[in-house]
Amino acid sequence: MGSSKDSSARAIVENLGGPGNITSMTHCATRLRFELGDVSKINEDKIDKVPGVLGVVHQGDNRYQVICGGGVESMYTAIKHLPEMKGAGAVATKSDADVKAEARSKARGKYAWLDNFFEYLSDSFRPILGVLLGASLIIAIAAVLDGLNIVDFRADDKSATWVFVDAMWRSVFYFLPIMVAYNAAKKLRVDPWLGAAIMAALMTPEFMSLQDTERFSDTARTVNEELGTEAFTANIFGLPMQLNDYGGQVFVPLIMVAILAVVYHGLKKVFPENVQMVFVPFISMLIMIPLTAFLIGPLGIWLGNGIGSGLAWMNSNAPFVFAILIPMLYPFLVPLGLHWPLNALMLVNIQTLGYDFIQGPMGAWNFACFGATAGVLVLSMRDHDTQMRQTATGALAAGLFGGISEPSLYGIHLRFKRIYPRMLLGCFAGGLTIAILSAPYGGVTTNAFVFTSLITTVVFKPIWVYAISIAVAFFVAMFAIILTDYRTPEQKAEAEAARAAALDDEPRDNTPHAAASGSDSTPAEASGDPGTNTEAVAPAAAAAGTGGAATAVATKPVQVQAPVAGEVVNLADAGDAVFASGALGDGVGIKPTSSTVVAPVSGTLMTVAKTGHAFGIKTDDGVEVLVHVGIDTVKMAGEGFDVQVSKKQHVEAGDVLAEVDFDKVKEAGYPTTTLMTITNTKKLTKVSPVVGISVHAGDTVIEVQP
Repeated sequence: MGSSKDSSARAIVENLGGPGNITSMTHCATRLRFELGDVSKINEDKIDKVPGVLGVVHQGDNRYQVICGGGVESMYTAIKHLPEMKGAGAVATKSDADVKAEARSKARGKYAWLDNFFEYLSDSFRPILGVLLGASLIIAIAAVLDGLNIVDFRADDKSATWVFVDAMWRSVFYFLPIMVAYNAAKKLRVDPWLGAAIMAALMTPEFMSLQDTERFSDTARTVNEELGTEAFTANIFGLPMQLNDYGGQVFVPLIMVAILAVVYHGLKKVFPENVQMVFVPFISMLIMIPLTAFLIGPLGIWLGNGIGSGLAWMNSNAPFVFAILIPMLYPFLVPLGLHWPLNALMLVNIQTLGYDFIQGPMGAWNFACFGATAGVLVLSMRDHDTQMRQTATGALAAGLFGGISEPSLYGIHLRFKRIYPRMLLGCFAGGLTIAILSAPYGGVTTNAFVFTSLITTVVFKPIWVYAISIAVAFFVAMFAIILTDYRTPEQKAEAEAARAAALDDEPRDNTPHAAASGSDSTPAEASGDPGTNTEAVAPAAAAAGTGGAATAVATKPVQVQAPVAGEVVNLADAGDAVFASGALGDGVGIKPTSSTVVAPVSGTLMTVAKTGHAFGIKTDDGVEVLVHVGIDTVKMAGEGFDVQVSKKQHVEAGDVLAEVDFDKVKEAGYPTTTLMTITNTKKLTKVSPVVGISVHAGDTVIEVQP
């Protein structure tokens, strides 16, 4: 990259207010597109004089465009590699973390305490997702071996080897309360080891031995007939203490740490800093261990059992509602981090009931999510969209084999608004299938907490019901995406544009005729597609004519005809700022009165927009003509445009380029004015537009002297 390009890049940055004023930067086919912190810092006059800059456009409150024509990509690269731009907002594309934060911000509203509550839940579980996934896969492998009759994992007389295998996954679920307490305490700025130690006190052999009714005569045993569980009560300090097995519990540590935080921070205010290390943990343990054992622990158990019983009642008495409700809720809960209460209930169900009935319907949501991703993958392969193919492949692998939905959600689904309605079809279909097929069995259940993936399918009963249901969810969502696309017409045009730009190996120069378009805010513009984007049309035509006037050897004037019948107006009155600026060359606007668009000159079609809204023609004399039908019509994605020609085709003046339904253009809310410019005006001797007249297609409206 030459020093002149670096110098221009540096000048652009400096006159935009410096790197610190650039929030983000990207580019389309001919424009650098900036988001700025303070637009008052722009020195527009100096930017306009930078070599390689063809013009500037202020767009919106903080968005600014610098037109560089065909040299935009090299200018963009030069700016990115400036030392001072390191760490600056050089790319506008959102990361998955950005999308996640944006989605979760939607859950924030009037009640800060509610926001904090869900953050507390999420941050208490999120750090242990890895070990939960690892344990669930060990369970899945054990279930496969059990299904193949290699070993009976349900037998009471398993060998020491297989008992040890049980310990490998049970360690995570049994000691889950300690892990949750550690994370929750850390979230609330409490010594995390203190939170873990308090919870661990209720899981020691000594605490568990209090349930020995033979050893302790004042320990009483009671049975919960509804849940089929038993509970013990011991006499401690003359007070009744309910003894529970806290292994796998999650509500208890969550409640305990919330109260511990109040005690802990209160004690830190009481004791001097030099003795806090000794007395704050000591007194916290003296207060919180008995409080948890006598009150918080039983309360957490009661809360979990109560909610679990309520859901169990719904699952038994309204199975259709339950089976459909769960998969339809999850797509909205997961992005906002609100799904943790249900996940916690799954663990409670397994601990108290010995099985869980939520994960089965939840599997319908997960596989609908993965099916939507598969649909995106199919379309990206068809469209040769390398970037989306890579994203979808990784997300699909994480989903199908790990049961992880986040790569799909944040990497794809939340970026394209059309995906969710189609994914919900899969959720509904899968939930309905479970509801119908599992009715005789009381629902789909599992006795293990797992991430719903292909590998863990074997832990669900009846397995055939679950397998059919997730397959229905997967394929309904996948085909819904394939048949109707996951992109809006604008996003599809953008994707096609990016692909065409990447495949376009024609040389480009950095001359004024390479500037383009007036559709400032179309998504397609950002892609840089010569066949779809209005501003890409001129560069494509210019690329084929490198050398511009050097090839224009004819001495007689070239008559450029009206491409459509109508009233001829000045570009300044046509309604498009960029065309009016002259960055695309001199020309005219025509307010059409007919629907047929014809070639204004004889020559080669260097560019034909797939949407039919723009055509670039280069004459044998080296004159480059851009015909742009309507303003912002790229957003119509070809609707109402019947293209009659193709790229590289030779046309004669008067040949039909397209039939346009201008009534549809008007209904869509876009101006119908057809713009025509000579994109290499500055390399020609003279360009003389004729305006203020009514013309038929074929009448001369511009005279060009090469």
